[in-house]
Amino acid sequence: MEIFYQRHIDQEIESLIERIHPPRVCIDNDSCRYCSVVKVDSANKHGVLLDMVQVLTGLELIISRSYISSDGGWIMDVFHVTDQAGKKLTDQKLELDIQKALCTTRSKTPQSQQNVSKENTVLEMTVLDRPGLLSEISAVLMYSGCHVTSAMAWTHNDRAACIIYIEDATKHGPINDPTRLAQVEEQLENVVVAHGGRRERKSVRMTTVGGGCTHPERRLHQLLYADRDYESCSACHGDSNGEHKKICDGTHVSISKCEDKGYWVVNLRSSDRPKLLFDTVCVLTDMQYVVFHAITTSKSSIADQEYFIRHIGDNSTLDNESEREKLILCLISAIERRVSHGLRVDICTENSIGLLSNVTRVFRENGFSISRVEFGTDGEKAVGTFIVTDSSGEEVNPSIAELVRQECGGTVVIDNKSPHRVSPSIKAETKNNIEANPWFSLGTMLWSQLERLSSNFGLIHS
Repeated sequence: MEIFYQRHIDQEIESLIERIHPPRVCIDNDSCRYCSVVKVDSANKHGVLLDMVQVLTGLELIISRSYISSDGGWIMDVFHVTDQAGKKLTDQKLELDIQKALCTTRSKTPQSQQNVSKENTVLEMTVLDRPGLLSEISAVLMYSGCHVTSAMAWTHNDRAACIIYIEDATKHGPINDPTRLAQVEEQLENVVVAHGGRRERKSVRMTTVGGGCTHPERRLHQLLYADRDYESCSACHGDSNGEHKKICDGTHVSISKCEDKGYWVVNLRSSDRPKLLFDTVCVLTDMQYVVFHAITTSKSSIADQEYFIRHIGDNSTLDNESEREKLILCLISAIERRVSHGLRVDICTENSIGLLSNVTRVFRENGFSISRVEFGTDGEKAVGTFIVTDSSGEEVNPSIAELVRQECGGTVVIDNKSPHRVSPSIKAETKNNIEANPWFSLGTMLWSQLERLSSNFGLIHS
């Protein structure tokens, strides 16, 4: 009997299928000369492809090629991967680690997470981007008695989105008082209104929630999608034959219909970079599209992706030209969000109350804008990466590194190569110049902290 994918299926049956047939992982180092081949079989379910890609990218693996097939009730995926150094995977335990991570990810439910996970206080914000924004936000939090434990922020098309996890600066725990949360949220609203006005499009939400499984970078994608940052993107289509120029730095997207099978075929060509597959699958999943087949490849810094998709509800959705245009713009936006131009400043220092406020104040006082942030703390250690630009369009003076070091101490490293494609593996030097092993670094510490604090928010609809 052939099993077809359906949106609504009894959760107990779905759970039973996953227990009987958990994801199976095989790492083959013999088939390909230059990379390891990771083969994953799993029961099919909406979002399972994203879970697989999330696990692989969370382990800081580079996916150079993938083959996706999920027609029916089973999904079979093949990923060609290397480590950050471009070498094959030699860790004997990695195969089991990937399988365990997939089983853990698939078994998580909002209810179970709320019962066993630590509560966290989180600020989510989407606003008009401007110089000094993060500095003002972090200053409000500091003066309100809030200690920032981790933060991520992206900017795209003049919009900014941030996720900031905080705790009570005196009690070192979540802030559970709803009155106090409302007061801090009101102060943050005032910061936004003071510059953009009350009619300016914005979203400020501060709440205490149980831990969950939503990936923090996926959450940023969701926030910016809900904020409609894609509306300012320029669509770059293929020609009538679906072909693209061979030499082009832009992102090309075309959508056509496969009448025989009832699929919609999405073709993308863009510059290659880490986590490209993750970003693309994020937007397809959150826009309720199911990937039945896909092939992704990268060659000479150019990546090609082809997806055979159907909408989870009404497959005729893309018959509407405006819906096709929206999907194209959303895909372009998801690919563009991760690329930031400017000076990269990495810090590694002692954790302290108001650290994020102090660092961002240095940038603001010197006329710099922050286009991207990854910041986290773990015990007495704090690490972060900031991509900063000069609001006047001039090159950022590298001497800013010394000013930051004077303010926060520790080690500050700069990199003025542009554009920057920041990955969770933040290369922050330590005072002792410790050489991190391939599977643990300060960046890995930061990323694990962010994932531990991430919350199970539902999808925001625009």
